[in-house]
Formats: sequence, structure tokens, C-alpha cells
Amino acid sequence: EVQLQASGGGLVQAGGSLRLSCAASGAHFEDYAIAWFRQLPGREREEISCISSTKDGRSYYADSVKGRFTMSTDNARSTWFLQMNSLKPADTAIYYCAADWAKYSYCKGREYDYWGQGTQVTVSS
Repeated sequence: EVQLQASGGGLVQAGGSLRLSCAASGAHFEDYAIAWFRQLPGREREEISCISSTKDGRSYYADSVKGRFTMSTDNARSTWFLQMNSLKPADTAIYYCAADWAKYSYCKGREYDYWGQGTQVTVSS
């Protein structure tokens, strides 16, 4: 059974940094697309970054986070990270990690099957 657990959220001042982690178990994640989403208050969930399987190799960043956020994984792809720098109050949201079996497909725009529980990020001005 695939399980994901997100952590690392918190309260930070504008301009600060946070690093989110997603601990994953129950599968060989080299064949999975992995992603970070966020849901701002009153808005739909949006995909902000993803990394395709090792066979595909592509990655994606939303324009709203490009140049400020970096997604990475450990060697086994059992933990993935979202390094968030230059945070803004507009980044305040619940952040979710997600995974989906996608050995040869691009990670962007998929219907992800597996989700972590979400971690709150609050950026104060």
C-alpha cells in the first residue's frame, strides 16, 4: 500500500525559507510521477511542481514558484523535498505531496492516485 506523509510546514516571515518533506513507502517510486500541490484558502488545489519517473526524466514548475522553489528527491525516491525560498504571503496554503504510477509519462496534469495528508505553510508579511 502506497503511503505518503508530508511534513515541514510552519509559520515563516516573508522572504524566509522552508523545506517540505514527503516520506513515501509501499512502492518503487522510480516508476512514479511525484508532485507537490498546494491549496490556497478558497481556491482549488494547484500543481506547483512535479518530477516524472526516472524513465521520463522531465520536471515542471508553476510560473508562480519558478525560480523560488526547488523540488528534489533522495536517491531511492522514497523521500522528496520542496525547498521554498523567498516566500511571500501569497504562498500561504496547505501543501500536499502526491504520487502516481507513470513510468513513461510526463508528470504534469495527471490525476494523481496517492496523496499525503497536507502540511500548512503560513507566510506572514
